[in-house]
Amino acid sequence: MLRRFFKKSIVAILTLEARLVLRAYQPRIVAITGSVGKTSTKDAVYAVLAGQYHVRRSEKSFNSEVGLPLTILGCPNAWNNPFRWLQNIFDGLLLLVLPGRYPQWLVLEVGADRPHDIRSIAQWLPVDIAVITRLPEVPVHVEFFDSPQQLVEEKAALIDALKPGGTLVLFADDERTHLLRARAQARQIKVVTFGLTAAADVRGMDFVPLYEEGMQKWPIGMSARIEINGASAPISIIGIIGEHMLLPAVAAAAVGGVLGKDLATIVDALRHYDPPSGRMRLLAGVKETLLIDDTYNSSPAAVVAALDALAGVQGDALKSSGVKASPLGRKIAILGDMLELGRHSVEEHRKIGAYLANKVDILVTVGFRARDIAQGALDNGLPDSAILQYEDAHKAGDELEAMLSAGDCVLVKGSQSMRMERVVEELMNEPERAAELLVRQDVEWKRR
Repeated sequence: MLRRFFKKSIVAILTLEARLVLRAYQPRIVAITGSVGKTSTKDAVYAVLAGQYHVRRSEKSFNSEVGLPLTILGCPNAWNNPFRWLQNIFDGLLLLVLPGRYPQWLVLEVGADRPHDIRSIAQWLPVDIAVITRLPEVPVHVEFFDSPQQLVEEKAALIDALKPGGTLVLFADDERTHLLRARAQARQIKVVTFGLTAAADVRGMDFVPLYEEGMQKWPIGMSARIEINGASAPISIIGIIGEHMLLPAVAAAAVGGVLGKDLATIVDALRHYDPPSGRMRLLAGVKETLLIDDTYNSSPAAVVAALDALAGVQGDALKSSGVKASPLGRKIAILGDMLELGRHSVEEHRKIGAYLANKVDILVTVGFRARDIAQGALDNGLPDSAILQYEDAHKAGDELEAMLSAGDCVLVKGSQSMRMERVVEELMNEPERAAELLVRQDVEWKRR
């Protein structure tokens, strides 16, 4: 009870300070929400703005009722240290008492874990550009809402935070977003769409895996083109794979276009976009394998996209290394529970199993709910001998190394609480770089 009271008090004080700081310094704000790709989009937008403006972005995934004020105040997460929380309050007060240099732009990630999360934020956050990423049919956090549509409505509340004359940058490749367009236009808000289809105002196209020059071993990233108003330019993103991972860059290009930047300037700025850890990151694995680290979080739509990317990866025999391996090694999916799906959980896990049955050679599940992925795969033709099941990530990672062979490509994905990054740490070729390359490597996370 006392701890809850302390947290509510801290959030209330920090929020008040954040509102006063916004009023005093009047930065322009890009706010980003959605159910897939918020953090990657935030980082891509930051890259587009940072070349011209003094910009601050949300750290990692600071998108909650406390994360947003912390970003506005420029303060760190104090975790469970009450003295550090008091220091944050003091630092926020100093911003008001002793005005100094403050960012011209804030790029803020806005999440919705519970009903009214975004509605309450929209009442005090003055937004210049709102970005709404993909809103899939069964999004993460739906467990806490009466229906997926109610969660969509919560995300759409960010539109109400837009200032007069503001702009909504909206994912185009989903019929459900048409209602959001109408909602914005009813308020005379300009709408710019982005996506991978011809219907989008700003479009990503011609996606192909990118290989190091002269090498045909494993992909090192991806290349594509971005098209705005009939003009297009090439873009390369190193370190990640998956057509869906192009969307953050496309959304950022749309934001750049809203601000009047030409396409060449936008694409040049995106060269500095460093995709966040745990989002389809390509890592060297033990025994000359390739890991796709997608361990930040998980939802049905994100798993499907990750599986499509896994199916599309083509390794070439590792000939340059002299390893005798099959030209196309095995495709292995290591999938943990998808949490916060509520009554949709069993059905959605089984759907994933059915979807991957003809896309992978080996399925490894981690967690109680992920057993339904195994059942769905078994029911749709994946042999029982190709399915392994574990209860926790530590044991899975410890035992799976022995079964890997040169040329294998391994996707690792699961919801945050499943801690699937522990599997990646066991299987990566440079575990000493875990703190640099993986998600949730803070001391506080490692203790959990």
